[in-house]
Amino acid sequence: MIRTVTTVIDSELCIGCGKCIPVCPTGILEMKDGVAIVSGTESLQCGHCVAVCPVDAVRVDAIDPGMQSFATFKMAREWMPYGRFDTAELVRLMASRRSCRNFKPDPVPREVLEDLVKIACTAPSGTNEQPWTYPVLADRESVLALGKRVMAFFQRLVSLSSKPLLRNALRLVGQPELHAFHRDYSQKVSEAIEEFSKNGRDRMFHGAPAVILVCSRNGVSTPADDALLATQNMLLAAHAMGFGTCLIGFAVAALSRDRSIKASLGLARNEKVHAVIALGRPDETWHTVAGRRKATPRFIDAKMING
Repeated sequence: MIRTVTTVIDSELCIGCGKCIPVCPTGILEMKDGVAIVSGTESLQCGHCVAVCPVDAVRVDAIDPGMQSFATFKMAREWMPYGRFDTAELVRLMASRRSCRNFKPDPVPREVLEDLVKIACTAPSGTNEQPWTYPVLADRESVLALGKRVMAFFQRLVSLSSKPLLRNALRLVGQPELHAFHRDYSQKVSEAIEEFSKNGRDRMFHGAPAVILVCSRNGVSTPADDALLATQNMLLAAHAMGFGTCLIGFAVAALSRDRSIKASLGLARNEKVHAVIALGRPDETWHTVAGRRKATPRFIDAKMING
């Protein structure tokens, strides 16, 4: 964890309002002689102090200003107050995002891919560790090369799962995964592999011209949570920018189990793949948002907790 203090307070600009003191998660700031000073030795580098200062007297040098500079649009730096955004439009965006399985061949501009990575990084992360890494396949040829490796992995898995003695023996010793794969996916995967080999139909990445992986480094507090929060940011932003997306779970499974595929992408051993996002201009149009199965909240009170 990087906890180096890079916070700097300009004493000439500081008006001594003290607003930065209570919002600092690690308590490294205090008031002295009427102005705020840095007194602690560990920082989350979260920028709360920067965001709350009314006179721009604080900076955190670990924060890259370029991460708020986008090539395809301009973002206002003023903080959006609680309750100010249109909730109905936000929910409409969330409900309108759908998994796209029909992509146009148009390449995704590199600046769009770079902006999407920056947008993903606006997600929260455990103790602000920001553990994300984002390997990007920016052209169709690269996507196809990855698709072939993933399909080769599943072809081997289909072959293994076709052996009843093996899958049943593994299930008896508490490893039911191969049996479940044979039952639920083997036939469909075989059909997809055969279809690709015969007519080139890509049922792995659905013809997407680009793919973004969302990964994390080992040794952080909540790597999966952090990565999936960043993923959702990217999915919603892509829709708003006019691009379709689809999460490719089969690719995540293959990359998690076959080190040679990870190595072919230049991923380090301590990089874990949490999401693989197919991306491109959608070749499909919807007319209404779809619903979801009913979800009922379960309210818990102190009486239940205390027994």
